[in-house]
Amino acid sequence: MQEEYRTVAGTGVHETEVSRSRFLCALAPAATEQEAQEFIARVRGEHPSANHHCFAYVIGADASVQRASDDGEPGGTAGVPMLQMLMRRDVRYAVAVVTRYFGGVKLGAGGLIRAYGGAVGEALDALGTTTRRRFRLAAVTVDHQRAGRLENDLRATGVAVHEVTYAEAVTLAIALPDAGVESFRAWLADATAGTATLELGGEAYGDV
Repeated sequence: MQEEYRTVAGTGVHETEVSRSRFLCALAPAATEQEAQEFIARVRGEHPSANHHCFAYVIGADASVQRASDDGEPGGTAGVPMLQMLMRRDVRYAVAVVTRYFGGVKLGAGGLIRAYGGAVGEALDALGTTTRRRFRLAAVTVDHQRAGRLENDLRATGVAVHEVTYAEAVTLAIALPDAGVESFRAWLADATAGTATLELGGEAYGDV
């Protein structure tokens, strides 16, 4: 699995103009291919009179799904450079749609490639990206007497505490950097005089 990847910080639109043609790049996070397709359809619906709605999206931390469309532009001049820009920036789980309003001046193949790829690059710069890192999910179980202080210590040291469950003992659901599990195990034993237990779960990605 990838240790980390970047995705778009949120949904937004950035406009550029090249030789009187308007290029509106809409970006959005997309967890699945269906979400990406729904976003593309929505953008098409918002700009019914535009000449082209070219798109590219990358799904999966390892970029296992990659799709691109030129939507009527000459083959390889729109969707592919858009996709290449997403890949070059290590952007995953994201969709880009560039809506073009033709301004009357033909750009040629090279001009189109620069315009479509550039529209995505500028939109990423303007709207921002966020890094997500791979974490190991885990559960720490400790007695009630030590639970409050332990939770405070965990948060103070930057460990993400997702949930606290109170029963006969207290269980704290946490996320750890994968490489830090063994050092955390030693820290936990020291902090709780060996009374806490650590149970490792699966893996997930979270914001850095």
